[in-house]
Amino acid sequence: MIRVQTQDFDIGAEIAALTSGRTDIGAVVTFTGLVRDVTLELEHYPAMTERELERIEAEAHERWMLQASLIIHRVGKLSPGDNIVLVVTASAHRGDAFQAAEFLMDYLKTRAPFWKREGEKWVEARESDDEAAKRWEK
Repeated sequence: MIRVQTQDFDIGAEIAALTSGRTDIGAVVTFTGLVRDVTLELEHYPAMTERELERIEAEAHERWMLQASLIIHRVGKLSPGDNIVLVVTASAHRGDAFQAAEFLMDYLKTRAPFWKREGEKWVEARESDDEAAKRWEK
């Protein structure tokens, strides 16, 4: 499940909705990204962004035994302390859930079609983020 939205999200409610009634899930891994120090503005191309996030989520399901997953990414103007992103992966065993969550976050940090601006400055992916993402290349 993919959502790109301006409104905040409730982490507990999202996990509960994803796992409710599921007895095949033995592990849930979550990652929540928060705005640090300065106001951040995120832009995207609506249809293209959702399609690309759906593609990478499907790839995670091909690589690991996931029962469910969720990516929520916020756009618009965000203040320090605001939630930016939520990635939830659920599987029968923790290893698949951890690896899939890392894979999805590495992708979101380096290749997802979002543009981030701090004040007048556009934010580029860091070299360390690009290096981390290389481990997933086929």
